[in-house]
Amino acid sequence: MQTEGAAFLQGVWVQDSIPHQTQMMDYTLHEFKFICDSVYTTMHVHAKMKRIPDSCYKNGEWNEYAKGVYVMRGDSLIGEGIYTKENGKYKTAGCYKTGTYLPRYRVAYHDADSLVLESRFDQRPVVLRKIHSISCLPKRRWED
Repeated sequence: MQTEGAAFLQGVWVQDSIPHQTQMMDYTLHEFKFICDSVYTTMHVHAKMKRIPDSCYKNGEWNEYAKGVYVMRGDSLIGEGIYTKENGKYKTAGCYKTGTYLPRYRVAYHDADSLVLESRFDQRPVVLRKIHSISCLPKRRWED
């Protein structure tokens, strides 16, 4: 069964920028879509230095995709999922990230249209704004 997830997260959230991003060698801007207890993530990667093959580098800008489920424990947002192709299908190989997607954030702040996440793996906060609200209507994941 799908659960309702966190009411305050339901919707589409985008990260417009990171402080001092023009001086950074690489950075990622996030977009999250929370529907009930599911999360769909698009990561807009910007890299000035080529550390991957030319066929993947794409002038230093590309997107990575992931989907999964999440739970809130206190102020922690804990997710578990997989990296996917753009169409949402499981990605087993190719450019960029593959395999398990395990987002871990602390919700530092939230209100109706603003969300600040702190990653356990990055010192830069993820400052998001809501661009679309979504109502959760839980559904059965598996039929009996």
